[in-house]
Amino acid sequence: MPQIPWKFFLAATLLFPAQAFAQERGDEHAYCSYVLEQAQAQRDLLRTPTAIAGMTQPETGLPLQVVGGATLGLSNVRKAGLTMDAAQKECELYKATTEAQQAEQYAIPSLEREALRNRLALIEHAHESLAGLIEKTSKMLEAKNATRQMLFSLQTTKIKLDSDRADTQAKLSSIYVPALSSQPLKELITEKESSEAGEQRALDKLSRQNNWDVALSVGVHQQVNPVAQGAQPYGEVSVNYNFASRAINKHLDRAAAAHDEWKKTEESGVVRIAEVLRQQLTDSLSAQEVRLKSVQEESKSIEQNLGLVANPDTSAALDFSNQLTAARLLMEIEAGDASFRIQRWRDYLAKNF
Repeated sequence: MPQIPWKFFLAATLLFPAQAFAQERGDEHAYCSYVLEQAQAQRDLLRTPTAIAGMTQPETGLPLQVVGGATLGLSNVRKAGLTMDAAQKECELYKATTEAQQAEQYAIPSLEREALRNRLALIEHAHESLAGLIEKTSKMLEAKNATRQMLFSLQTTKIKLDSDRADTQAKLSSIYVPALSSQPLKELITEKESSEAGEQRALDKLSRQNNWDVALSVGVHQQVNPVAQGAQPYGEVSVNYNFASRAINKHLDRAAAAHDEWKKTEESGVVRIAEVLRQQLTDSLSAQEVRLKSVQEESKSIEQNLGLVANPDTSAALDFSNQLTAARLLMEIEAGDASFRIQRWRDYLAKNF
């Protein structure tokens, strides 16, 4: 089965998140459309006068009357605007929450994808260096200056590199990362908290509007029996006020404060998840630093041994030199991988926390 060239493989992995970008933005657009359409329906209901029709008998002994008209409360008119404002805030909160959650959810996969791409580049560089060494040893074998065992040890290293490359490509292809915001995570969390506070304020204003109302009713009434001459117009203004308004407002203020505290400690909230992510990255960084130190010590030993056979004059010395060179190539991949991860992890922590 032919292998996919690693450069084409990387290009394919770069295209997939770009295709996912439209899907993610489409999700936000669909949700906002849903919320705004519902809010517009409620707005139209609130700001449209309500028709009134019925029969009444003003006082005992007076003729029955038919009444028709319309009524509209000023509180409802105010609620109509506040309902749209709350819907806009909910839409903004959804967008801010989605971006913050995605940034947290895909932070480690995104870093891992970058590290795997870097490892592929390191493997390709080592592969090219090893190919030159194999070609040189093959020519020496043809000239009877090298043994097949010397060439086989290099080919074994090539097999390891090919296996490492295939494994890295498989890991890279299994990682899905959508298009993420370029803003630091700490800024996304701040925006999310600000949007959340804005939504709570909008809902609070909407709830407070239930404390009072001024309703205007207009229409006509017509005496039924006996029928009077023509319909008579009427108008009425009524004022409603809830005496518990102050207590209700205090509870609403406390509810808003309690909501903010809840969001800060919520196990599934972005603030809590961000702290977990920071700890995970810090632990991973420490592990990579230990790994790099170990690889550097092994590389130092290899370099010392290479110094002893800098100019091999026997087939045994040449074989040992080739084995050390191949081992150094493998160590360079591990050292380069660990160094990249350490630097990239540090940069991410400094930028986002």
